[in-house]
Amino acid sequence: MRDDIKINDRAAAIGDQLIEKLEKIYDPEIELDIYNLGLIYEIRFNGENGETQIDMTLTTMGCPLADLLTDQIHDAMSDVPEVSKVEVRLVWYPAWTVDKMSRYARI
Repeated sequence: MRDDIKINDRAAAIGDQLIEKLEKIYDPEIELDIYNLGLIYEIRFNGENGETQIDMTLTTMGCPLADLLTDQIHDAMSDVPEVSKVEVRLVWYPAWTVDKMSRYARI
């Protein structure tokens, strides 16, 4: 798991499942998955009702892939039985840099 990502305690319980799904979503321009690319900033999961919020950014403002990646996150999370609803929030702070990439992505 990346050290810089925030995951609430409830999300930590199913965090591996969530991350596994996010690692299957690739940024088609860079050809890396959005998790290791460092686009996912925070995951919040409410275990009582299954609502999940994911804060993510994009490599550049105005990136034309925002809708595509958001749709793919919704599709991927629908495969996790504990998740009933997903909200993807685009955030711009802190700005994405290559420093956000995991060691795996840098290799």
